[in-house]
Amino acid sequence: MIYEILPARLRDLNTLKQLEDEVFKEDAWPVLDILAMLLTPGMINLKAVHSGEIIGFITVEEKLFDPEASVNSLGVKTSCRRQGVGRALMRAAEGHIKRKKIRLCVRHSNQAAIDLYFSLGFRKTEVRHNYYPDGEDAYVMRKIL
Repeated sequence: MIYEILPARLRDLNTLKQLEDEVFKEDAWPVLDILAMLLTPGMINLKAVHSGEIIGFITVEEKLFDPEASVNSLGVKTSCRRQGVGRALMRAAEGHIKRKKIRLCVRHSNQAAIDLYFSLGFRKTEVRHNYYPDGEDAYVMRKIL
């Protein structure tokens, strides 16, 4: 599959919301939160595009006084998974990060994502109990860039 990694823009809001809903279902961010991510300075918002269609996205935040960048969301369209899209998005985002460390949270049960993050050099550093609305724990994973 051939795709491009491009900056996500405000005009992508509706498509990003649809993709967020498909990928994360009950954990999907509300449209206003996605809008805020697209408009907030210091955010890295990238999309993967195949044949004119957005098939993946990543949002990374670099808060002013936080020594670590934080992956707020990384998602790939269900039909496009396991084709390197998530890996390409993460690597592209890392190329924009100014911090020396990056962190993310992932559902304890999301083994496919955990395996991807391990392969990219992330390590589990802590558990956040009852992190998700349904009570599932999250692993916090970190990587030194």
